[in-house]
Amino acid sequence: MERRVINPWTWQEQFGFNHGHEVTGGRTLYLAGQVSLDAEGQLVHAEDMAGQITQSIDNIEAILTEAGMTMADIVRLNVYTTDVDQMLQHYGLLSRVNEAGARYTSTLLGVARLAFPELMVELEATAVA
Repeated sequence: MERRVINPWTWQEQFGFNHGHEVTGGRTLYLAGQVSLDAEGQLVHAEDMAGQITQSIDNIEAILTEAGMTMADIVRLNVYTTDVDQMLQHYGLLSRVNEAGARYTSTLLGVARLAFPELMVELEATAVA
């Protein structure tokens, strides 16, 4: 598998993402949006943006591990949130993905609501290895 990062500019470096990834060969894993549900499917961290982000990242990591991948294999991480301002206050929590070696493309999108009214954030990832 080969990955080539496409960045016609450098300003994105301060935000920790890339504008594009060209991937040839290898395996691709498309993850469903991950939210703040525990292993039993129960909501955790209601009304706690930081807790919901952390749980969502934990869920992504569990899926990647099950697939024999790591967070370094993430090439796309989309963020859906019901409160963009609050998400931006806690955006640094996503650095855990960057610290694992991932330099992904990303979209941050404000939405009216998610699957359950208590959810504040949903993370959707694509990984290649």
